[in-house]
Formats: sequence, structure tokens, C-alpha cells
Amino acid sequence: MTIDETLATTVSGMPVAPTRGRLRPLGVGEVTLRPGFWQQRQDTNAARTLAHIEHWLEKAGWLANFGLTGNPAERRGREFADTEVYKYLEALAWEYGRTRDPGIDDRYRAIVRRVVAAQEPDGYLNTNYGRPGQAPRYSDLEWGHELYSFGYLIQAAVARARTYGPDELLDAALRAADHVCAEFGPEGRNGICGHAEIEIALVELYRLTGVRRYLDQARLFVERHGHGTLADIEFGRSYFQDDIPVRDADVFRGHAVRATYLAAGAVDVAVETGDSGLLDAVTRQWRNTVARRTYLTGGMGSRHQDEAFGDDFVLPPDRSYSETCAGVGSVLLSWRLLLAHGDPRYADLIERTLFNVIATSPGDGGDRFFYTNTLHQRTLGAEPPADVQVPRAASNLRAPWFDVSCCPTNLARTFASLAAYVATVDDDGLQIHQYTPATIRTGDHHLEIDTAYPADGLITIRIVAGPDTPWTLSLRVPDWASGATLDGLPISRGLVQLRRAFTAGQTLRLRLPVQPRLVTADERIDAVRGAAAVERGPVVYCLESVDVPPHVAFDALHLERDAVPVDADGTVLVTCRPSVNADHDWPYRPPAPSGDAEPVQVALHPYHRWARRGPSTMRVWIPLTPER
Repeated sequence: MTIDETLATTVSGMPVAPTRGRLRPLGVGEVTLRPGFWQQRQDTNAARTLAHIEHWLEKAGWLANFGLTGNPAERRGREFADTEVYKYLEALAWEYGRTRDPGIDDRYRAIVRRVVAAQEPDGYLNTNYGRPGQAPRYSDLEWGHELYSFGYLIQAAVARARTYGPDELLDAALRAADHVCAEFGPEGRNGICGHAEIEIALVELYRLTGVRRYLDQARLFVERHGHGTLADIEFGRSYFQDDIPVRDADVFRGHAVRATYLAAGAVDVAVETGDSGLLDAVTRQWRNTVARRTYLTGGMGSRHQDEAFGDDFVLPPDRSYSETCAGVGSVLLSWRLLLAHGDPRYADLIERTLFNVIATSPGDGGDRFFYTNTLHQRTLGAEPPADVQVPRAASNLRAPWFDVSCCPTNLARTFASLAAYVATVDDDGLQIHQYTPATIRTGDHHLEIDTAYPADGLITIRIVAGPDTPWTLSLRVPDWASGATLDGLPISRGLVQLRRAFTAGQTLRLRLPVQPRLVTADERIDAVRGAAAVERGPVVYCLESVDVPPHVAFDALHLERDAVPVDADGTVLVTCRPSVNADHDWPYRPPAPSGDAEPVQVALHPYHRWARRGPSTMRVWIPLTPER
């Protein structure tokens, strides 16, 4: 089959399209979200966020960079500003794929014309390097982000091809990919990018076109990591994942977004080449990272100075960096591992990260965002003006745009393609991984999911149509869901598999226990020893100062360790006892008995809702009262 023949069959609507693996993904045309928690966010993304991003790409001058031919000093934005345009194009591609909105198509085409006009004859495309008066191409592989930029260009083109078909952006991406293979192939530069991303893109381009050199180049980039290919920096080569070969590492380290992107690319390479050793290595690293270096919310990255993973069990809530893009990277990685292995643990982490990182970042209006996601806010903070671009790491209140605005565009492409992460198929049947109102139509299967989840734990699955012969419907029961039932009968956590000849109209009722529960951390997480958090279903809850009585000091509250959290229509009521603190000249002294202050009842709200009612202090982990 020629490349043109291969491209003619690629309108699949899948963000990830492996040619092998345990499960096969579905595209945005096969799963449709209906009114509920995630469709609301998807609709806000379409109605508000996309236009907001385009406004800022123009206002900040990042789109105009593609039309500059004169003074390089006119260029605006960081060295990777091009990538925000590409991620925006990818978001538009997925949005068009799910809605067929001609207005979205027009916006996409208009920007693509500006982008492709800037490409050079040999396929190189970057507004920050190589032009008169600019630094030479590939003169700063550590920080230049040139290959990273190519990666997002390619991914935007792949998304368009899978939702529309080949177009001029794909032509540009193919030229760019051929340039990369010529420049960095076996006979070219022995280099890698300081920020992984090109690896994911090249594998998806291989999956789209069938051209083997793209897969081979991705494999080459993965294998080059860990050999000191890049120059050393103050954070160490672990920042770039260039300290230990991917196959030899035991846990993710360094910059959290770079780490999860590289791991995702390594899984893609391993799956397509049948490299079980490489797949096992990333699987091991995922398992150890989830067990030792991941926040309760699913957030990854506890170090502000280098946006990086800390050491094992170093997870301070008030210094949680937990970048929104690292949450996206975690979802991308876990989805690939789920497709490769079929293990529901990966879908569990996706669910946790979606509800407590991805849903937390954007404001209700879809035009303000958290870049980082702290678990303990000590100061009220101040809301930035709507027309001000702010530094990236401020964790006060959501901001409209950042000097480094990778998170808004990453969220936009995630929300636009979210339906593709709900369900999968295999040769034996269909698997449901995320619970949201949705319609699934693929092959002979037509299912309807109805639920108010996570507000309510009842999930109703109706078989509208299916094969006449027996097939298997698999349902994920989250690890937290002890006491779950299916049609009134108890079921175990993990994967429930129902094999039968389903009849049209048959209804299944899965009930997950979403009553609130207290959780404590591994004793080795020193920062939250002696504290507890509250979860309800997959949602982490938090205490905000706006819910604390005026006469009670927010930081003086201790959670009554024996009190049972009470569900109150999505709000959780807990009993706390204020400690009696007095100011002293020296804050250290022998332990003294706690006071007997009167207990107070306070309301906790979902963490993803925090800071939506104005400035507040906040904490997820609440100190427990002393044992009596």
C-alpha cells in the first residue's frame, strides 16, 4: 500500500492509534459525550476556551511570528511559543472531528495558511532560529525546543488527518518529519531534544502513514536518552531524563512533563516494535512513581525550581507544583499503558487525574487557568486582571494567560478529544473505562451510558444493539469502590467481565459507593503525617477558609479522627476541633496537652471547585486531633 493509499483510510478520530496491543481505542466519532460533568467542560472549551486562546495568541504576538521576515527582534514570546499555535490547531482538529462545525474548520484553515507559509524549502519550520539575526538551527538542543516544536506540529497534522483527511498541514508535517530524520538520523547529528515530545509525534505519524523511518527515528531518540547526550545543567541531566537510559531507570525523575512525555513515547515505540523489555521498563517506572511520587490528586511534580519530581515520598502539599501539563502527560502515558496491558489500574489513575487536576485548572468561564495545582494555599492571593499575562508558576488564583501558556492549550486539546478516552474494544467485546453520560457506537455495538457520576454512584448502561453472538462487556470497578454492586449483587474491585449474548434494550446497573471517606498517607510521606484527607468517589475534597466560621482560625482546625464525614448533596460535612494557639517569642517548646475547644462542623467542597468563590486559603490534608 502506498502512502497515499494509507492516508485515504486514516479518518479514525483517535488521538492514539496503536497497531497492536491488548485493547483498541475508539475515535471521537464513535463516542459522544452527553450532558454531564465532562460534556459541560467540553462545551465550555468549545464555546469559550478556544476563542480565548486564539485571542491571546494574537494579542501576545505568537501567531504573528509566522509572518515575520525582517528584524528578528520583532519576534515575541518564549523560544517555544510556536507550540501553543500547534496545540491550538490540534484542539481545533479534534473539535471539528466531534462537531463538524464549519466555523471551527474556517478558523483552522486560516491559521494553517499562516503557519505553512513560514516553512523553509528543506522542511525546517521555527520562528525563533535560523533566520537572519537569529541563533543558528539546533544551536541549543538543551533549551531550544526545536524538536519539541516539530512534535506538536506533527501531532496537530495527525489530528487533522484523523478527523478530516490529508491537508496542507499534513504536507508541512511530512516535510518537517523528513527533515528531522535527515538531520538526526543514524548518519546525522547524535542529538536529542531537551524536552521530549517529538518521540510521541513521530510514532503517531508512522501509524498514520506506514512510513517506517518515522518509527525508527522515534526509537533512536528514545534510545539516545540517558547517555549524557545533552550538556549538564544546574539541575543535573536528570532534568532532561538524560542521566539514565530509559531501559535502566526504576522511577520517573526530573522535569515531570518531560518525564511523562518521554515515557509515553517509549511505550509507543515499544508497542510498535514489539520491544517487551522497553515496555516492561516504563511499566515498572509508572508503578514505582505512582507508589512513591504522586500526589493524592494524581498530580505529579513536587519541586518548583525545576518543575520536577522530588525524591521518594517527598510530597509536601504546600509546595506541590503538580503542573497541569504534567497531569495531561500522566493521562497520555496511562492511556497508552492501558491500551498495551488492559490493566484497570491505569484507568484508575486517569480518572483521579482528570477529576482532580485536569478539571481543577480551568475556571468556570473557560478563560482562566491554574498553571500549578497546590494542595495547600496559605495566602488569599489576588485574581490577575483579565488583560494581563502573568508568570507561569503563580498558584494564587486562576490567570487568563501566562508567559509560558502551555497549560491552556494542552487543556483545550484534551477536552476536545476527551470522548476518545471513555471506552475501547478488542476481539471479544467492549470495555468501559470512564463513567460519564455517553453514546458509544462502534461496529455492531451501540450502548448508552446514563449517570450523574461522580455526584451519584449509579451508572446505567443500556444495550441498544450488539452482535447476535455472545460478547464480553468489561466494566472497571475503581480500587476505592469497596462495596460496589452490579444489578444489586456484590462485585469485586478491578475488572468485571460479563460474557453473554446481550439483548437489545437490556439494562445493567452498576453502583459505585461514593459516600465520603477519610484517607491517610503512607507514613513515609513526612509532610502529611498525622493528617487526613477526604475523598468522595474519585473526587478529592478540600477545606477553604470561606467555609470556616469567622471566630475560628483556619490553620487551627484539626479533624476529629473518630467523626464520620457526612454527605450533604455533594458537600461533605466534617467535625473539627480548633487548637488553642498563642503567640510566643520562640515557637518551640515541650509538648503540652491539647485544649478542649468546642468542636465545629465545617463544609468541604470538591478540590476541583476551589477558588471559584473568590480568594481563599485552602488545604486538602487536615491535621487530625491527637489520639486520646
